[in-house]
Amino acid sequence: MWHPGEVALQRRAGVRPAEHGSARVRAEIPTAAAEFLRAQRMIVIGTPDRDGRVWATALTGPPGFVAASGARTIVIGALPTVPPAEIFDTEHDLGTLAIEPMTRRRMRANGRARRDGDRLLLLTDQVYANCSRYLQRREMSGEVPGTARTAQVGAALSAEQQTSIRDADTFFIATHADGLGSDVSHRGGDPGFVQVVDGRRLIFPDYAGNLMYMTLGNLELNPMAGLLFLDWKTGDALHLTGRARVLWDPGNVPGAERLVEFEVDSVLQVAGASPFRWTFVDRSKFNPPAPVP
Repeated sequence: MWHPGEVALQRRAGVRPAEHGSARVRAEIPTAAAEFLRAQRMIVIGTPDRDGRVWATALTGPPGFVAASGARTIVIGALPTVPPAEIFDTEHDLGTLAIEPMTRRRMRANGRARRDGDRLLLLTDQVYANCSRYLQRREMSGEVPGTARTAQVGAALSAEQQTSIRDADTFFIATHADGLGSDVSHRGGDPGFVQVVDGRRLIFPDYAGNLMYMTLGNLELNPMAGLLFLDWKTGDALHLTGRARVLWDPGNVPGAERLVEFEVDSVLQVAGASPFRWTFVDRSKFNPPAPVP
């Protein structure tokens, strides 16, 4: 089924919808994808909660905690502890992104998931690899098990949170369209590529990609979105949920084909969300210069 949001974006961008889009993605899990999943220790998931707010969060575990089971089932041996933790008692749309920073490999798998004890079972509708552009290389340098988690909730970004976003070179964005499913994707660039307008508003560039417009296609139909900023050194996670819209005039932002404006509705910062610590290696050679604030 062609995604009407993707088609609208593609036509406006001058892309032939018949050649690109989620309708061309297969549901089966290839052997190479299954092998990649078994090696991962982190997977990012995205979905709406019962109120329709969209969240992105990261799940972690030992190698093998994410594994393919059969042609269209992925078993995730962890459950979210932050919103939308409560929704998986029944089958629910779920977007996932398995990402390996050191090799710049990433893979998306979207479908319907439900809780099975202390794990999630995902029946896939879309499985595909992404290109490695705009992904910074990082090496896992340590693990701090049993880190105590503390949460801070707010309706706007604090000065410290705004600074951490300005310094970020990576974040994840989750979107959802009713009847078409959920999706989560990576966004990257040089530090400063996400502009903080104020405590309630962010603007970031949309660089050249795979022409599928799965993220922006969902936003065309539903502005609700969730952002996740990970602190790779401390394991802290900054979750934002709100609304996003596409700005078709990129202005003078280097490399941008368009911009995305995000308005914050709610902020959740979790200390010690991930046990892993990462060391920066290098930036993607495809990163355009960050815009001047």
